[in-house]
Order: sequence, then C-alpha cells, then structure tokens
Amino acid sequence: MATNELSMKLNRRLQIEEGAEEPVAVDEQHENGGDEKPTTANADSELGAKLQRRGELNEGVGEHQQPSMKVFNPYTEFKEFSRKQIKDMEKMFKQYDSEKDNYIDLMELKLMMEKLGAPQTHLGLKNMIKEVDEDLDGKLCFREFLLIFRKAAAGELAEDSGLHALARLSEIDVSTEGVKGAKTFFEAKVQAINESNRFEAEIRHEQEEKKRQAEEKKQRKAAFKELQSAFK
Repeated sequence: MATNELSMKLNRRLQIEEGAEEPVAVDEQHENGGDEKPTTANADSELGAKLQRRGELNEGVGEHQQPSMKVFNPYTEFKEFSRKQIKDMEKMFKQYDSEKDNYIDLMELKLMMEKLGAPQTHLGLKNMIKEVDEDLDGKLCFREFLLIFRKAAAGELAEDSGLHALARLSEIDVSTEGVKGAKTFFEAKVQAINESNRFEAEIRHEQEEKKRQAEEKKQRKAAFKELQSAFK
C-alpha cells in the first residue's frame, strides 16, 4: 500500500510540474493517516531525488561518475629502490600475508614482528599501522608496506619505533639506495639518467637469467631423452 501511494504522489507531482494539473493544498496528515511513520516522508524525498537525478542523466544534464581505477606500479612510484629491492619487499609481504588477501592486518603484523625478534604491544602494532595507513582501513596494502622502507631510507622513522625495527630487521638493505637529493639541476639530470639505465640493466639481467634457466631446462630434457633411448 505504501508503495502504491508513493507512486501516485510522484506521478501527480510530475503532472503538476508539467502543467497538467494545478497544485492543491492537502492535509498530509489526513491523507497519509494519523499513524503513518515519518520514514515514509524520508523515503518519498529520497526516491524523488533519485528520479530527478535519473531524469537529468537521461536529458544529458548530469554525468555518470565512474570510480577511480588507478593502477599501482611499484617500479614507477618507488624509483628510489631497485627492482631487486622491491621484489624482496614483495616476497616478505607475501610471506606474512597468511590470508592471501593482499593485506597485512594487525595479527599478521604481530606474527611478523615476533618472527623478526621485535615483538610489539597491541598499541604498538596499531601505531605502526597508523603511521603509514593512508586509506585508514586499519591494515597494510603492499604500497603502504613499501612506504615503511621509503621512510626508513629517508631517515623519517624514530629509531625506537616498531617500523624502524621492521625495516632494520627485514635484511632488505635500503641505506645505499635511499631517497637521493641532487644539489644542482645537472646532478639531478645525471641521477635520473643513471637510474633509468640501472632500471633497464636490471630488466635485461632478469631476461638473460630467464633465458639461461630455459636453456638449462632444455639441455636437461635432451639429456634425459638421450639416456632414456639408451635403455630401449
């Protein structure tokens, strides 16, 4: 019943707006019944707003809002680290992501710190997450995990903090790379070129390593076939 009455009201309102009918003052309390709940009026307003928004979209007045689909690339965003360093950090992240949901929550962080030999209190663990938790979801995604090492390399972590202990005990050396600052524009350009060349060299090294492994596998397979044929 409430749905039918609401539909009739909205239909009549559209007719009034188009000039098909003259507005008539009514006693809403009498029309709706003295015991109708006030949530009906709220639903009326909400549904009316949705219908108005839909009408605007149909007429081209409004625009559909698409959610942000920004893709995170650690190699381009964290250029201060080598590909090997980032891969080591990713390996460590996945090692302690026991639920395999691409997050390290408070309990997983607790286990990590215990295995690293630097156990933290419950409050200490919460403070560790809070320091790099940019989206405020109470857990660490891989990007936020990388922020720990960026802060450590930049010297932004207190030496007695849990995050400093994590970065120090992780055995991932970031001190030699760090966040480098060039004194002059020329030095900055040279540094950018060197980093670009280093990045390309690392990719070539990975490709050569994959080729070498594939060749070794091929040779082992051929040797096995040769040995197998000798027994026939």
